[in-house]
Amino acid sequence: MHIHILGICGTFMGGIAQLAVASGHRVTGCDANVYPPMSDQLRHAGIELIEGFASEQLALNPDIFVIGNAVSRGNPLLEVILDRGLPYVSGPQWLAENVLQGGWVLAVAGTHGKTTTSSMLAWILEDANMAPGFLIGGVPLNFGVSARLGDTPFFVIEADEYDTAFCDKRSKFIHYRPRTAVLNNLEFDHADIFADLAAIETQFHHLVRTLPESGLVVSNAAEASLERVLARGCWTPVERFNAADGYRTAGDDASGELVLYGADGEIGRTVWQLTGEHNRANACAALLAARHVGVPFAKGLEALARFGNVKRRMEVRGVVRDITVYDDFAHHPTAIATTVAGLRRKVGDARILAVLEPRSNTMKLGTMKSQLPDSLREVDVAYCYAGNLGWDAGEALAPMGDRACVHDDLDALAAAVTEAARPGDHILVMSNGGFGGIHNKLLERLSA
Repeated sequence: MHIHILGICGTFMGGIAQLAVASGHRVTGCDANVYPPMSDQLRHAGIELIEGFASEQLALNPDIFVIGNAVSRGNPLLEVILDRGLPYVSGPQWLAENVLQGGWVLAVAGTHGKTTTSSMLAWILEDANMAPGFLIGGVPLNFGVSARLGDTPFFVIEADEYDTAFCDKRSKFIHYRPRTAVLNNLEFDHADIFADLAAIETQFHHLVRTLPESGLVVSNAAEASLERVLARGCWTPVERFNAADGYRTAGDDASGELVLYGADGEIGRTVWQLTGEHNRANACAALLAARHVGVPFAKGLEALARFGNVKRRMEVRGVVRDITVYDDFAHHPTAIATTVAGLRRKVGDARILAVLEPRSNTMKLGTMKSQLPDSLREVDVAYCYAGNLGWDAGEALAPMGDRACVHDDLDALAAAVTEAARPGDHILVMSNGGFGGIHNKLLERLSA
């Protein structure tokens, strides 16, 4: 089959493209911005890429068009597909029907930690010689790719609650029909498509309703929102983590210790590379999900000792003059707070300079702006890039006083950060986009 993918360069759609090639299909695709690293991955897989959405692409005459959720009405190629009545399908539906059908799907859902937990889970199964397939919204360092078909029925997928496509406003994860589902946490996000938290809880309950009686829900007991979701009806066994009298993790960021507890006390321990309470909770969820497919806790803990994290999750981009520059994907106040807290526990009293780009749709709308000062309370100085924001970042960060600096110009921001930095500092860059290559700008300025 020849499939042509609209919006191919996003992490999710690019992963689908690679899975389709691995399944023996011919794949072509287009996007508004075709650039590395995804363009390099796709071309290496033999996929022809086209810049833009010109209607002339109909001449490729594919068997079906696969439409990414970034493609909306008014797109010239989409409009001509609809006008001519040509066959099309959403990315999640194509994935469900052509890759996931008949397999054992392990889906990881939640507002935060999906990518990291999915990567942990895939690695635990890989380390146990279970050769899983996976599709993850990031690049696990243990694998070096974001998607793989796998050699067994097991398939780990990052289960996003964002809507499916222009023609299907259900959450993506409704299509996946998992046997094992991790519900990591649930907060209000995606203000561009959800009116409130209750609307997201409804989508999560739709997911819960698709699990079989023989499946498993792994749910965060500390999240009242998830308890409300399960109280609406659940026909599948539930194992809770973050429970005071049940499964939970503890540890120490300085030593890297990770300890797993159950109702009867300590189950096992290991030493690993990650930091923060949020990552220890992610590990607990991954260990429980892996046990559901036969991986004992002891084996899972051994695998986590060799887990190399995910690109753009506290990734060290360079060290210059004893100043460390990190890249992290945190873009929601809760994620920002937990990321900062993990780094603070690791570096002690050393200075942390936070560099933030509020880039997600929710952040651009200003829905979470009042939470930013508290999420940055443990940093020494916060630098915020306010380019293209529809709200006053200076006003929002005013409670931080002279600990907050706002810049509309990226070069000016980079100059201010490097001028303030001194040996021993930790510069934490947080954005869910490329942030104008600021990591390299900072490293180059620091080197100079």
